[in-house]
Amino acid sequence: MESDKGLSVPQYSVNFLPPLGAIVGCLLHIAVFVIAVLYRGEDATKKQDSNQQHGQKNGQAQSDYNAPRPLPINPERLKDFVEEEYLNGDLTTWEMKVANPGDQLKEAIESVTPKIIKKSVRPKNEFLRFEDISAAAFKIQSGIQKTPCMFSRLSKQFGIDIYLKKEYLQYTGSVKERGVLYLLTSLPQDQQRKGVIVATDSNFALAVAFHASELQIPVFVIMSAGTSLGRVRMCRDYGAMVILFGPTARDAQSHARRLAQENGYLYVEEEDSADYLAGLGTVGLEIYEQVPNLDAVIFPAGGHCGLLAGSAAALKHLNPKIRVIGVESEKFPIVQQSLKAGHCSTEYDCITHPLYGELGGPSFGANTLKLTKKLIDKMISVREEDVLLSMLRLLECERVTADAEGAMGLAALIADKLLELKGKRVAVVVCSGNLPLPLFRHCIDKALVLDRRVCKFSVVLSDFPGEVTKLLEVLSREEVRVLDIQKENIFVNTDLFTIEVTCLVETRDKTHTMQLKDTLTEKYSSLKWNDQ
Repeated sequence: MESDKGLSVPQYSVNFLPPLGAIVGCLLHIAVFVIAVLYRGEDATKKQDSNQQHGQKNGQAQSDYNAPRPLPINPERLKDFVEEEYLNGDLTTWEMKVANPGDQLKEAIESVTPKIIKKSVRPKNEFLRFEDISAAAFKIQSGIQKTPCMFSRLSKQFGIDIYLKKEYLQYTGSVKERGVLYLLTSLPQDQQRKGVIVATDSNFALAVAFHASELQIPVFVIMSAGTSLGRVRMCRDYGAMVILFGPTARDAQSHARRLAQENGYLYVEEEDSADYLAGLGTVGLEIYEQVPNLDAVIFPAGGHCGLLAGSAAALKHLNPKIRVIGVESEKFPIVQQSLKAGHCSTEYDCITHPLYGELGGPSFGANTLKLTKKLIDKMISVREEDVLLSMLRLLECERVTADAEGAMGLAALIADKLLELKGKRVAVVVCSGNLPLPLFRHCIDKALVLDRRVCKFSVVLSDFPGEVTKLLEVLSREEVRVLDIQKENIFVNTDLFTIEVTCLVETRDKTHTMQLKDTLTEKYSSLKWNDQ
Protein backbone atom coordinates (compact mmCIF):
# COMPACT_ATOMS: atom_id res chain seq x y z
CA MET A 1 0.00 0.00 0.00
CA GLU A 2 2.77 2.41 0.78
CA SER A 3 4.46 1.67 -2.55
CA ASP A 4 1.22 2.32 -4.39
CA LYS A 5 0.85 5.73 -2.74
CA GLY A 6 4.41 6.63 -3.58
CA LEU A 7 4.04 5.78 -7.26
CA SER A 8 0.53 7.26 -8.01
CA VAL A 9 0.69 11.03 -7.67
CA PRO A 10 4.29 12.04 -8.40
CA GLN A 11 4.77 9.68 -11.39
CA TYR A 12 1.40 10.61 -13.03
CA SER A 13 2.05 14.35 -12.69
CA VAL A 14 5.44 14.20 -14.28
CA ASN A 15 4.35 12.13 -17.28
CA PHE A 16 1.24 14.18 -18.31
CA LEU A 17 2.20 17.88 -17.78
CA PRO A 18 2.70 19.55 -21.26
CA PRO A 19 5.91 21.39 -22.01
CA LEU A 20 6.03 25.14 -21.34
CA GLY A 21 6.62 25.95 -25.05
CA ALA A 22 3.46 24.16 -26.10
CA ILE A 23 1.41 26.12 -23.57
CA VAL A 24 2.78 29.42 -24.81
CA GLY A 25 2.05 28.49 -28.44
CA CYS A 26 -1.54 27.59 -27.70
CA LEU A 27 -2.09 30.89 -25.93
CA LEU A 28 -0.69 32.80 -28.91
CA HIS A 29 -2.98 30.97 -31.35
CA ILE A 30 -6.01 31.71 -29.20
CA ALA A 31 -5.11 35.41 -28.98
CA VAL A 32 -4.67 35.72 -32.75
CA PHE A 33 -8.04 34.02 -33.35
CA VAL A 34 -9.87 36.32 -30.93
CA ILE A 35 -8.32 39.44 -32.44
CA ALA A 36 -9.29 38.32 -35.95
CA VAL A 37 -12.88 37.66 -34.94
CA LEU A 38 -13.19 41.01 -33.19
CA TYR A 39 -11.70 42.85 -36.15
CA ARG A 40 -14.04 41.19 -38.62
CA GLY A 41 -17.09 41.99 -36.52
CA GLU A 42 -16.02 45.62 -36.03
CA ASP A 43 -15.43 46.06 -39.74
CA ALA A 44 -18.84 44.64 -40.68
CA THR A 45 -20.50 46.88 -38.11
CA LYS A 46 -18.79 49.98 -39.51
CA LYS A 47 -19.89 49.15 -43.05
CA GLN A 48 -23.49 48.59 -41.96
CA ASP A 49 -23.54 51.85 -40.00
CA SER A 50 -22.09 53.67 -42.96
CA ASN A 51 -24.81 52.32 -45.24
CA GLN A 52 -27.51 53.41 -42.83
CA GLN A 53 -25.98 56.83 -42.32
CA HIS A 54 -25.67 57.64 -46.03
CA GLY A 55 -28.98 56.05 -47.02
CA GLN A 56 -27.57 53.71 -49.68
CA LYS A 57 -30.38 52.21 -51.72
CA ASN A 58 -28.37 49.13 -52.58
CA GLY A 59 -27.54 48.21 -48.99
CA GLN A 60 -28.70 44.98 -47.39
CA ALA A 61 -32.39 44.97 -46.36
CA GLN A 62 -32.57 43.77 -42.74
CA SER A 63 -35.65 41.77 -41.83
CA ASP A 64 -36.68 38.89 -39.62
CA TYR A 65 -37.24 35.52 -41.19
CA ASN A 66 -40.91 35.37 -40.28
CA ALA A 67 -41.61 39.08 -40.95
CA PRO A 68 -44.06 39.75 -43.84
CA ARG A 69 -42.74 41.26 -47.02
CA PRO A 70 -43.47 45.04 -47.06
CA LEU A 71 -46.38 46.08 -49.26
CA PRO A 72 -45.43 47.77 -52.55
CA ILE A 73 -45.92 51.51 -52.77
CA ASN A 74 -48.90 52.50 -54.88
CA PRO A 75 -47.75 55.35 -57.18
CA GLU A 76 -51.22 56.88 -57.26
CA ARG A 77 -51.03 57.45 -53.50
CA LEU A 78 -47.86 59.50 -53.65
CA LYS A 79 -47.99 62.92 -52.03
CA ASP A 80 -47.45 64.87 -55.24
CA PHE A 81 -50.39 64.03 -57.50
CA VAL A 82 -49.45 66.46 -60.23
CA GLU A 83 -46.19 64.98 -61.40
CA GLU A 84 -46.11 65.15 -65.19
CA GLU A 85 -44.27 61.84 -65.34
CA TYR A 86 -47.12 60.12 -63.54
CA LEU A 87 -49.81 61.81 -65.59
CA ASN A 88 -48.24 60.54 -68.80
CA GLY A 89 -48.00 57.00 -67.49
CA ASP A 90 -44.17 56.92 -67.64
CA LEU A 91 -43.63 55.76 -64.09
CA THR A 92 -40.33 54.31 -62.81
CA THR A 93 -40.08 52.55 -59.46
CA TRP A 94 -37.38 50.75 -57.46
CA GLU A 95 -37.69 47.18 -56.25
CA MET A 96 -35.94 46.03 -53.03
CA LYS A 97 -35.04 42.35 -52.56
CA VAL A 98 -35.17 40.81 -49.10
CA ALA A 99 -32.19 38.49 -48.55
CA ASN A 100 -32.52 34.94 -47.21
CA PRO A 101 -31.40 34.70 -43.55
CA GLY A 102 -29.05 31.89 -44.55
CA ASP A 103 -27.31 34.11 -47.05
CA GLN A 104 -26.99 36.87 -44.43
CA LEU A 105 -24.58 34.65 -42.44
CA LYS A 106 -22.30 34.38 -45.47
CA GLU A 107 -22.15 37.98 -46.59
CA ALA A 108 -22.58 41.15 -44.58
CA ILE A 109 -23.63 43.33 -47.53
CA GLU A 110 -25.38 42.33 -50.71
CA SER A 111 -25.98 44.83 -53.49
CA VAL A 112 -29.35 44.91 -55.23
CA THR A 113 -29.50 46.00 -58.85
CA PRO A 114 -32.29 48.50 -59.49
CA LYS A 115 -35.04 47.08 -61.65
CA ILE A 116 -36.98 49.33 -64.02
CA ILE A 117 -40.66 48.53 -64.18
CA LYS A 118 -42.39 48.76 -67.54
CA LYS A 119 -44.72 51.60 -68.34
CA SER A 120 -48.04 51.59 -66.54
CA VAL A 121 -50.81 49.75 -68.34
CA ARG A 122 -53.21 52.54 -67.45
CA PRO A 123 -54.14 54.85 -70.35
CA LYS A 124 -52.29 58.09 -70.73
CA ASN A 125 -53.66 61.23 -69.08
CA GLU A 126 -55.87 59.16 -66.80
CA PHE A 127 -55.14 61.08 -63.67
CA LEU A 128 -58.23 60.08 -61.70
CA ARG A 129 -59.30 56.44 -61.40
CA PHE A 130 -62.76 55.11 -60.75
CA GLU A 131 -61.35 53.22 -57.76
CA ASP A 132 -60.33 56.53 -56.18
CA ILE A 133 -63.88 57.86 -56.48
CA SER A 134 -65.34 54.65 -55.05
CA ALA A 135 -62.95 54.82 -52.11
CA ALA A 136 -63.92 58.44 -51.50
CA ALA A 137 -67.63 57.58 -51.57
CA PHE A 138 -67.12 54.88 -48.95
CA LYS A 139 -64.98 57.05 -46.72
CA ILE A 140 -67.18 60.17 -46.65
CA GLN A 141 -70.59 58.49 -46.64
CA SER A 142 -71.13 59.18 -42.94
CA GLY A 143 -70.05 62.83 -43.16
CA ILE A 144 -72.10 64.19 -46.08
CA GLN A 145 -75.71 64.05 -47.22
CA LYS A 146 -76.75 61.71 -50.01
CA THR A 147 -78.83 64.39 -51.67
CA PRO A 148 -81.94 63.51 -53.70
CA CYS A 149 -82.12 63.68 -57.48
CA MET A 150 -85.81 64.48 -58.00
CA PHE A 151 -88.05 64.88 -61.03
CA SER A 152 -88.61 68.58 -61.63
CA ARG A 153 -91.83 70.50 -62.27
CA LEU A 154 -89.93 72.34 -65.01
CA SER A 155 -89.84 69.23 -67.20
CA LYS A 156 -93.12 70.01 -68.97
CA GLN A 157 -92.01 73.56 -69.75
CA PHE A 158 -88.86 72.44 -71.58
CA GLY A 159 -90.04 69.12 -73.01
CA ILE A 160 -87.26 67.28 -71.17
CA ASP A 161 -87.40 64.86 -68.26
CA ILE A 162 -85.36 66.99 -65.84
CA TYR A 163 -84.00 65.56 -62.60
CA LEU A 164 -82.48 68.08 -60.20
CA LYS A 165 -79.54 66.86 -58.12
CA LYS A 166 -80.01 69.03 -55.02
CA GLU A 167 -76.49 69.47 -53.67
CA TYR A 168 -77.47 72.74 -52.02
CA LEU A 169 -78.99 70.54 -49.27
CA GLN A 170 -75.53 69.83 -47.84
CA TYR A 171 -75.02 71.24 -44.36
CA THR A 172 -73.03 74.25 -45.59
CA GLY A 173 -75.15 74.60 -48.73
CA SER A 174 -72.49 73.52 -51.22
CA VAL A 175 -71.23 70.42 -53.04
CA LYS A 176 -67.68 71.37 -52.09
CA GLU A 177 -68.16 69.54 -48.80
CA ARG A 178 -67.53 66.26 -50.60
CA GLY A 179 -64.08 67.17 -51.84
CA VAL A 180 -63.13 68.99 -48.63
CA LEU A 181 -64.08 66.10 -46.35
CA TYR A 182 -62.11 63.54 -48.34
CA LEU A 183 -59.16 65.93 -48.59
CA LEU A 184 -59.08 66.49 -44.82
CA THR A 185 -59.45 62.81 -43.92
CA SER A 186 -56.53 61.99 -46.22
CA LEU A 187 -54.12 64.25 -44.31
CA PRO A 188 -51.45 62.65 -42.07
CA GLN A 189 -52.33 62.52 -38.40
CA ASP A 190 -49.49 64.80 -37.38
CA GLN A 191 -50.76 67.45 -39.81
CA GLN A 192 -54.29 67.04 -38.50
CA ARG A 193 -53.01 67.75 -35.01
CA LYS A 194 -51.19 70.91 -36.19
CA GLY A 195 -54.19 72.30 -38.08
CA VAL A 196 -55.10 73.84 -41.42
CA ILE A 197 -55.54 77.40 -42.63
CA VAL A 198 -57.60 78.77 -45.53
CA ALA A 199 -57.88 82.27 -47.01
CA THR A 200 -61.16 82.79 -48.87
CA ASP A 201 -64.77 83.72 -48.21
CA SER A 202 -66.22 81.23 -50.73
CA ASN A 203 -68.23 78.05 -50.22
CA PHE A 204 -64.91 76.24 -49.97
CA ALA A 205 -64.04 78.11 -46.78
CA LEU A 206 -67.40 77.25 -45.22
CA ALA A 207 -66.88 73.57 -46.00
CA VAL A 208 -63.34 73.57 -44.56
CA ALA A 209 -64.48 75.37 -41.41
CA PHE A 210 -67.31 72.92 -40.75
CA HIS A 211 -65.63 69.59 -41.53
CA ALA A 212 -62.29 70.47 -39.95
CA SER A 213 -64.12 71.31 -36.74
CA GLU A 214 -66.08 68.05 -36.94
CA LEU A 215 -62.81 66.13 -37.34
CA GLN A 216 -61.30 68.08 -34.42
CA ILE A 217 -58.68 69.64 -36.68
CA PRO A 218 -57.69 73.20 -35.69
CA VAL A 219 -58.88 75.45 -38.52
CA PHE A 220 -58.12 79.11 -39.22
CA VAL A 221 -59.92 81.20 -41.83
CA ILE A 222 -58.33 84.44 -43.04
CA MET A 223 -60.74 86.86 -44.70
CA SER A 224 -60.37 90.35 -46.07
CA ALA A 225 -61.88 93.26 -44.16
CA GLY A 226 -64.60 93.69 -46.77
CA THR A 227 -66.09 90.22 -46.25
CA SER A 228 -69.79 90.19 -45.45
CA LEU A 229 -70.61 89.80 -41.78
CA GLY A 230 -72.85 86.86 -42.60
CA ARG A 231 -69.95 84.79 -43.96
CA VAL A 232 -67.77 85.69 -40.98
CA ARG A 233 -70.49 84.68 -38.55
CA MET A 234 -71.14 81.36 -40.29
CA CYS A 235 -67.46 80.35 -40.25
CA ARG A 236 -67.22 81.18 -36.57
CA ASP A 237 -70.41 79.26 -35.83
CA TYR A 238 -68.92 76.22 -37.57
CA GLY A 239 -65.96 76.36 -35.16
CA ALA A 240 -63.22 78.13 -37.12
CA MET A 241 -60.94 80.87 -35.85
CA VAL A 242 -61.69 83.76 -38.24
CA ILE A 243 -59.14 86.55 -38.73
CA LEU A 244 -59.90 89.65 -40.80
CA PHE A 245 -56.77 90.97 -42.51
CA GLY A 246 -56.11 93.43 -45.31
CA PRO A 247 -58.42 95.20 -47.72
CA THR A 248 -58.25 92.58 -50.50
CA ALA A 249 -58.40 88.81 -50.87
CA ARG A 250 -54.77 88.75 -52.06
CA ASP A 251 -53.63 90.36 -48.80
CA ALA A 252 -55.52 87.74 -46.82
CA GLN A 253 -53.91 84.94 -48.83
CA SER A 254 -50.40 86.31 -48.29
CA HIS A 255 -51.04 86.59 -44.56
CA ALA A 256 -52.39 83.05 -44.43
CA ARG A 257 -49.33 81.62 -46.19
CA ARG A 258 -47.03 83.40 -43.76
CA LEU A 259 -48.94 82.09 -40.75
CA ALA A 260 -48.87 78.58 -42.19
CA GLN A 261 -45.11 78.71 -42.68
CA GLU A 262 -44.40 80.11 -39.24
CA ASN A 263 -46.71 77.82 -37.26
CA GLY A 264 -46.69 74.58 -39.22
CA TYR A 265 -50.30 74.86 -40.46
CA LEU A 266 -51.26 73.37 -43.81
CA TYR A 267 -52.39 76.05 -46.25
CA VAL A 268 -55.48 74.60 -47.93
CA GLU A 269 -56.94 75.98 -51.12
CA GLU A 270 -59.33 74.73 -53.74
CA GLU A 271 -57.08 72.67 -55.98
CA ASP A 272 -57.28 69.89 -58.55
CA SER A 273 -55.56 67.13 -56.58
CA ALA A 274 -56.79 63.55 -56.87
CA ASP A 275 -58.26 63.57 -53.37
CA TYR A 276 -60.34 66.70 -53.93
CA LEU A 277 -61.53 65.62 -57.38
CA ALA A 278 -62.38 62.12 -56.14
CA GLY A 279 -64.57 63.57 -53.39
CA LEU A 280 -66.43 65.76 -55.89
CA GLY A 281 -66.73 62.82 -58.27
CA THR A 282 -69.01 61.02 -55.84
CA VAL A 283 -71.84 63.19 -57.21
CA GLY A 284 -71.58 61.29 -60.48
CA LEU A 285 -71.86 57.97 -58.66
CA GLU A 286 -75.03 59.02 -56.87
CA ILE A 287 -76.69 60.40 -60.00
CA TYR A 288 -76.03 57.13 -61.83
CA GLU A 289 -77.63 55.16 -58.99
CA GLN A 290 -80.64 57.47 -58.59
CA VAL A 291 -81.71 58.02 -62.22
CA PRO A 292 -81.94 54.90 -64.43
CA ASN A 293 -81.60 55.11 -68.21
CA LEU A 294 -79.89 58.48 -68.00
CA ASP A 295 -79.07 60.26 -71.26
CA ALA A 296 -77.13 63.35 -70.13
CA VAL A 297 -75.92 65.27 -67.09
CA ILE A 298 -75.43 69.04 -67.00
CA PHE A 299 -72.81 70.45 -64.61
CA PRO A 300 -71.79 74.01 -63.76
CA ALA A 301 -68.19 74.73 -64.78
CA GLY A 302 -66.66 78.17 -64.81
CA GLY A 303 -63.44 78.74 -62.89
CA HIS A 304 -64.13 75.88 -60.47
CA CYS A 305 -64.78 72.89 -62.71
CA GLY A 306 -63.57 70.17 -60.34
CA LEU A 307 -67.16 68.95 -59.98
CA LEU A 308 -67.45 68.64 -63.75
CA ALA A 309 -64.16 66.77 -64.19
CA GLY A 310 -64.47 64.47 -61.18
CA SER A 311 -68.08 63.47 -61.84
CA ALA A 312 -67.36 62.92 -65.54
CA ALA A 313 -64.68 60.39 -64.60
CA ALA A 314 -67.28 58.39 -62.65
CA LEU A 315 -70.08 58.65 -65.19
CA LYS A 316 -67.97 57.79 -68.22
CA HIS A 317 -66.59 54.74 -66.44
CA LEU A 318 -70.07 53.46 -65.57
CA ASN A 319 -71.65 54.29 -68.93
CA PRO A 320 -69.63 55.95 -71.70
CA LYS A 321 -72.86 56.73 -73.58
CA ILE A 322 -74.01 59.27 -70.98
CA ARG A 323 -73.37 62.76 -72.30
CA VAL A 324 -71.55 65.09 -69.91
CA ILE A 325 -72.14 68.79 -70.55
CA GLY A 326 -70.46 71.73 -68.85
CA VAL A 327 -71.89 75.24 -68.59
CA GLU A 328 -70.00 78.44 -67.81
CA SER A 329 -70.62 82.17 -67.91
CA GLU A 330 -70.32 84.02 -71.19
CA LYS A 331 -68.42 86.79 -69.41
CA PHE A 332 -65.75 84.40 -68.07
CA PRO A 333 -65.33 81.49 -70.54
CA ILE A 334 -62.29 80.09 -68.73
CA VAL A 335 -62.74 76.45 -69.69
CA GLN A 336 -63.39 77.08 -73.36
CA GLN A 337 -60.43 79.44 -73.63
CA SER A 338 -58.16 76.91 -71.92
CA LEU A 339 -59.32 74.03 -74.13
CA LYS A 340 -58.76 76.14 -77.23
CA ALA A 341 -55.29 77.30 -76.12
CA GLY A 342 -54.20 73.88 -74.86
CA HIS A 343 -53.19 75.18 -71.43
CA CYS A 344 -54.87 76.65 -68.37
CA SER A 345 -55.91 80.25 -68.85
CA THR A 346 -54.64 82.66 -66.20
CA GLU A 347 -56.50 85.69 -67.50
CA TYR A 348 -59.03 85.67 -64.67
CA ASP A 349 -56.81 84.52 -61.80
CA CYS A 350 -57.24 86.42 -58.54
CA ILE A 351 -60.50 87.98 -59.78
CA THR A 352 -63.51 87.93 -57.48
CA HIS A 353 -66.91 88.63 -59.01
CA PRO A 354 -69.88 89.49 -56.75
CA LEU A 355 -72.11 86.99 -58.54
CA TYR A 356 -69.70 84.20 -59.55
CA GLY A 357 -67.23 84.40 -56.68
CA GLU A 358 -63.52 83.64 -57.16
CA LEU A 359 -62.43 82.78 -60.70
CA GLY A 360 -59.52 80.70 -61.96
CA GLY A 361 -56.63 79.92 -59.64
CA PRO A 362 -55.29 76.49 -58.63
CA SER A 363 -58.76 74.91 -58.72
CA PHE A 364 -58.49 74.84 -62.50
CA GLY A 365 -55.11 73.25 -63.12
CA ALA A 366 -53.49 70.93 -65.62
CA ASN A 367 -55.11 67.81 -64.18
CA THR A 368 -58.63 69.21 -64.41
CA LEU A 369 -57.98 70.47 -67.93
CA LYS A 370 -56.82 67.03 -69.10
CA LEU A 371 -59.84 65.30 -67.61
CA THR A 372 -62.17 67.90 -69.11
CA LYS A 373 -60.64 67.61 -72.56
CA LYS A 374 -60.85 63.83 -72.51
CA LEU A 375 -64.25 63.20 -70.92
CA ILE A 376 -66.54 66.20 -71.57
CA ASP A 377 -68.85 65.96 -74.57
CA LYS A 378 -69.84 69.62 -74.82
CA MET A 379 -69.05 72.99 -73.26
CA ILE A 380 -71.42 75.92 -73.65
CA SER A 381 -71.61 79.45 -72.26
CA VAL A 382 -74.70 81.33 -71.09
CA ARG A 383 -75.51 84.98 -70.57
CA GLU A 384 -75.90 86.56 -67.17
CA GLU A 385 -79.57 87.22 -67.99
CA ASP A 386 -80.14 83.47 -68.47
CA VAL A 387 -78.53 82.75 -65.10
CA LEU A 388 -80.82 85.24 -63.36
CA LEU A 389 -83.88 83.75 -65.04
CA SER A 390 -82.72 80.31 -63.94
CA MET A 391 -82.52 81.50 -60.34
CA LEU A 392 -86.08 82.84 -60.65
CA ARG A 393 -87.45 79.58 -62.13
CA LEU A 394 -85.80 77.48 -59.41
CA LEU A 395 -87.24 79.71 -56.70
CA GLU A 396 -90.76 79.70 -58.11
CA CYS A 397 -91.07 76.09 -59.24
CA GLU A 398 -88.75 74.22 -56.89
CA ARG A 399 -88.52 76.58 -53.88
CA VAL A 400 -84.74 76.56 -54.33
CA THR A 401 -82.66 79.60 -53.39
CA ALA A 402 -79.78 78.71 -55.70
CA ASP A 403 -76.86 81.04 -56.32
CA ALA A 404 -75.40 81.78 -59.75
CA GLU A 405 -73.20 78.69 -59.83
CA GLY A 406 -76.05 76.46 -58.71
CA ALA A 407 -78.39 77.87 -61.39
CA MET A 408 -75.85 77.61 -64.20
CA GLY A 409 -76.98 74.18 -65.44
CA LEU A 410 -80.65 75.09 -65.83
CA ALA A 411 -79.62 78.35 -67.54
CA ALA A 412 -78.38 76.29 -70.49
CA LEU A 413 -81.91 74.93 -71.01
CA ILE A 414 -83.46 78.38 -70.60
CA ALA A 415 -81.11 79.74 -73.27
CA ASP A 416 -82.29 76.98 -75.71
CA LYS A 417 -78.71 75.86 -76.35
CA LEU A 418 -79.41 72.15 -75.80
CA LEU A 419 -82.27 71.47 -78.20
CA GLU A 420 -80.87 68.00 -78.90
CA LEU A 421 -81.97 66.93 -75.42
CA LYS A 422 -85.69 67.21 -76.18
CA GLY A 423 -87.47 64.11 -74.94
CA LYS A 424 -84.37 62.85 -73.08
CA ARG A 425 -83.74 62.06 -69.41
CA VAL A 426 -81.38 64.72 -68.14
CA ALA A 427 -79.93 65.36 -64.68
CA VAL A 428 -79.08 68.95 -63.75
CA VAL A 429 -76.78 69.55 -60.78
CA VAL A 430 -77.81 72.43 -58.50
CA CYS A 431 -74.50 72.59 -56.68
CA SER A 432 -74.90 75.45 -54.20
CA GLY A 433 -77.23 78.03 -52.66
CA ASN A 434 -75.19 80.42 -50.56
CA LEU A 435 -75.93 83.84 -52.02
CA PRO A 436 -76.17 86.70 -49.47
CA LEU A 437 -79.75 87.80 -48.95
CA PRO A 438 -79.39 91.42 -50.26
CA LEU A 439 -77.68 90.19 -53.43
CA PHE A 440 -80.21 87.40 -53.90
CA ARG A 441 -83.08 89.87 -53.60
CA HIS A 442 -81.43 92.14 -56.16
CA CYS A 443 -80.98 89.21 -58.56
CA ILE A 444 -84.63 88.19 -58.29
CA ASP A 445 -85.83 91.76 -58.88
CA LYS A 446 -83.65 91.98 -61.97
CA ALA A 447 -84.89 88.59 -63.17
CA LEU A 448 -88.51 89.75 -62.88
CA VAL A 449 -87.69 92.69 -65.12
CA LEU A 450 -85.96 90.41 -67.64
CA ASP A 451 -88.99 88.14 -67.59
CA ARG A 452 -91.17 91.21 -68.37
CA ARG A 453 -93.21 90.77 -65.24
CA VAL A 454 -92.11 94.04 -63.65
CA CYS A 455 -92.58 97.04 -65.93
CA LYS A 456 -91.97 100.76 -65.73
CA PHE A 457 -93.69 103.41 -67.80
CA SER A 458 -94.49 107.14 -67.67
CA VAL A 459 -97.34 109.27 -69.06
CA VAL A 460 -97.99 113.01 -69.20
CA LEU A 461 -101.32 114.05 -67.65
CA SER A 462 -103.14 117.33 -67.16
CA ASP A 463 -102.60 118.79 -63.74
CA PHE A 464 -106.25 118.68 -62.78
CA PRO A 465 -108.04 116.70 -60.08
CA GLY A 466 -109.00 113.15 -61.05
CA GLU A 467 -106.44 112.54 -63.85
CA VAL A 468 -104.20 110.34 -61.71
CA THR A 469 -107.26 108.52 -60.40
CA LYS A 470 -108.34 107.69 -63.94
CA LEU A 471 -104.91 106.20 -64.64
CA LEU A 472 -105.13 104.03 -61.54
CA GLU A 473 -108.59 102.87 -62.61
CA VAL A 474 -107.16 101.69 -65.92
CA LEU A 475 -104.45 99.73 -64.12
CA SER A 476 -107.06 98.26 -61.80
CA ARG A 477 -109.20 97.04 -64.71
CA GLU A 478 -106.14 95.39 -66.21
CA GLU A 479 -105.53 93.62 -62.89
CA VAL A 480 -102.07 95.09 -62.55
CA ARG A 481 -100.32 95.42 -59.19
CA VAL A 482 -98.84 98.89 -58.63
CA LEU A 483 -95.48 98.66 -56.88
CA ASP A 484 -94.57 102.36 -56.95
CA ILE A 485 -95.88 105.63 -58.37
CA GLN A 486 -94.17 109.04 -58.63
CA LYS A 487 -95.40 112.45 -59.79
CA GLU A 488 -93.20 115.16 -61.29
CA ASN A 489 -94.40 118.66 -62.32
CA ILE A 490 -91.27 120.81 -62.19
CA PHE A 491 -88.74 119.11 -64.45
CA VAL A 492 -91.23 118.53 -67.24
CA ASN A 493 -90.68 119.95 -70.72
CA THR A 494 -94.38 120.39 -71.46
CA ASP A 495 -97.14 122.87 -70.66
CA LEU A 496 -97.27 124.57 -67.32
CA PHE A 497 -100.34 122.72 -66.14
CA THR A 498 -99.11 119.19 -66.86
CA ILE A 499 -97.47 116.50 -64.76
CA GLU A 500 -95.47 113.38 -65.54
CA VAL A 501 -96.52 110.23 -63.69
CA THR A 502 -94.11 107.26 -63.51
CA CYS A 503 -95.46 103.87 -62.46
CA LEU A 504 -93.73 100.64 -61.52
CA VAL A 505 -96.14 97.71 -61.91
CA GLU A 506 -96.12 93.92 -61.77
CA THR A 507 -97.93 91.69 -64.26
CA ARG A 508 -98.64 87.98 -64.49
CA ASP A 509 -96.47 87.15 -67.50
CA LYS A 510 -95.26 88.47 -70.85
CA THR A 511 -98.69 88.21 -72.46
CA HIS A 512 -100.27 90.25 -69.69
CA THR A 513 -97.53 92.86 -70.07
CA MET A 514 -98.11 93.23 -73.81
CA GLN A 515 -101.85 93.58 -73.18
CA LEU A 516 -101.24 96.38 -70.68
CA LYS A 517 -98.90 98.17 -73.07
CA ASP A 518 -101.45 98.08 -75.89
CA THR A 519 -104.20 99.46 -73.62
CA LEU A 520 -102.08 102.38 -72.37
CA THR A 521 -100.86 103.18 -75.88
CA GLU A 522 -104.44 103.59 -77.08
CA LYS A 523 -105.41 105.85 -74.16
CA TYR A 524 -102.24 107.94 -73.70
CA SER A 525 -100.29 109.20 -76.69
CA SER A 526 -97.49 110.41 -74.41
CA LEU A 527 -96.72 106.89 -73.12
CA LYS A 528 -93.01 106.10 -72.61
CA TRP A 529 -92.39 102.41 -71.98
CA ASN A 530 -89.20 101.31 -70.25
CA ASP A 531 -88.50 97.70 -71.24
CA GLN A 532 -85.35 97.28 -69.14
